[in-house]
Amino acid sequence: MDPNEFKDFSKEMTDFIVQYLENIRERRVLPIVQPGYMKPLVPDEAPQYPEAWQNIMNDIERVIMPGVTHWHSPKFHAYFPTGQSYPAIVADMLSGAIACIGFTWIASPACTELEVIMLDWLGKMIELPKEFLACGDGNGGGVIQGTASEATLVALLGAKVKKIKQIKELHSEWTDNEIVGKLVAYGSLQAHSSVERAGLLGGIQFRLLETDGKHRLRGETFATAIRVDKEQGLIPFYVVVTLGTTSSCTFDRLDEIGPICNSEKIWLHVDAAYAGSAFICPEFRYLMNGIERADSFNFNPHKWMLVNFDCSPLWLKEPTYIINAFNVDPLYLKHDLQGCVPDYRHWQIPLGRRFRALKLWFVLRLYGIENLQKYIRIHVALAHEFEEMVLSDPRFEIVEEVILGLVCFRLKGTNELNEALLKRINGAGNIHLVPSKIQSNFFLRLAICSRFTESKDIEYSWKEIKLRAEELLDGQSLSK
Repeated sequence: MDPNEFKDFSKEMTDFIVQYLENIRERRVLPIVQPGYMKPLVPDEAPQYPEAWQNIMNDIERVIMPGVTHWHSPKFHAYFPTGQSYPAIVADMLSGAIACIGFTWIASPACTELEVIMLDWLGKMIELPKEFLACGDGNGGGVIQGTASEATLVALLGAKVKKIKQIKELHSEWTDNEIVGKLVAYGSLQAHSSVERAGLLGGIQFRLLETDGKHRLRGETFATAIRVDKEQGLIPFYVVVTLGTTSSCTFDRLDEIGPICNSEKIWLHVDAAYAGSAFICPEFRYLMNGIERADSFNFNPHKWMLVNFDCSPLWLKEPTYIINAFNVDPLYLKHDLQGCVPDYRHWQIPLGRRFRALKLWFVLRLYGIENLQKYIRIHVALAHEFEEMVLSDPRFEIVEEVILGLVCFRLKGTNELNEALLKRINGAGNIHLVPSKIQSNFFLRLAICSRFTESKDIEYSWKEIKLRAEELLDGQSLSK
């Protein structure tokens, strides 16, 4: 492909992207294809000779779009948002064009230095303590991970290295394997599945602790678990506090758990994957009270801050322990300025890394803090609009306090009734929801996900939910 063809191709693709996004409301949010739908639509083998790029453009609607779930449709209310915006798309184009692999500073100085600056910008926006920032007085700093799942595992591995070092200073005769066999980590029963998975990948025991009546992990529960485990000869070393759980967007009591961690020398990692974006708004920062007690903090701008996937910043007060966990230093990766600047290969699991900071730079500059705050506030207001609609219908109930952009609700009645309702809603394909279940209580989740969502879309979704509920309830009445 020569430069002129590239310009034509990219212009055509830009036009397609704009047309797709600006008219996404008109598309059925859930595909109706069956597994294997694509195989008859494409050849069995790659082409021997080049095709025209126009053929690819023609095949997007024929081959790809029938199997796409439209995450950015205002009718998509499943999971949590995934960020997307035109500035972030353009930044990804530039990142793809530069195509550097920024594993060391010298491999592409701009890649590293922009990341350091952007994570300081972002940390200041949410008022992280200065100890987490590269511009602060301590040793802190941030790094962009691919996902919150990676961040949880990276923090765990750093905590593991730190605790082994501490124990060996007291018991020099103990081997690493003996110490690892005694290590135990903690999280809430409502923590994301990736938290437990981090324990599996890290090769340590992980305790998932009971929550209170509002589904929050409390300090007293945590302290009891630590005491019991220490009496059994185990070594508590790591806890994940979730701010904004996936099931119902509840908030563990960071303010209660933090002091215990500090006194017991337990690494405190804060997972705010979804909710963290809301902390750019001063009125939501009370939800992170106690953050000064944490050792590491993570959230995903690629969820709710208009930054395309993947962009998951992790801040650390003491990155040294992470660096020690991952430090393998072959001659071909060394450079003269090593130790003076971050080499991010030591801050993550993979060696290679893309120029992801460009997405933050473009989005923060082209939106500005004020417009990003406005975006968050609109989504929260839309969630409360939906909450009021649910409360206006005596057949339904709200099952969790609505704090940010998620509403948890259900038909009054059995789990089976609500499972049938969800099946009808998703079967019709006009909107998309996913369920959750806490302590045997099955409910539906409606998340405000799309940057295109307006009040009219919430009204549409509520009418669709009521329609499917009426069909279900009428059918039950006729069968009696």
